[in-house]
Amino acid sequence: MLGRRVDRIEEQLRIEISEIIELEIHDPRVGLTTVTAVKVSPDLRHARIFVSTLGNEEEHKKTIQGLRSAAGYIRRSLSKRLHHLKRIPELMFDYDESVEQGLRIEKLLDDIKSGPEST
Repeated sequence: MLGRRVDRIEEQLRIEISEIIELEIHDPRVGLTTVTAVKVSPDLRHARIFVSTLGNEEEHKKTIQGLRSAAGYIRRSLSKRLHHLKRIPELMFDYDESVEQGLRIEKLLDDIKSGPEST
């Protein structure tokens, strides 16, 4: 029962944070950013937000810095939107490397397929 509630809260946070980043954050460091996942601690005190962005590693770092500096604003905005929650979790932003890892694995598999066939 508690697991389903946490899952619903994670999904709601993902949707709301995505909207806040898209519409309310005007930091030039934060470009086109997608919230890929949100993981909330069981006590709902901490939320880890995973994001992906376009660009190179330097741009990823700038985006994370911009989001970390805007975390307080995002949290206040969440408290206005999600007033049914008793406590809004502390927000921690991290870059989601799973997309890049998936692309790398896909490229390696393509390389294996197109490699010389040994018979």
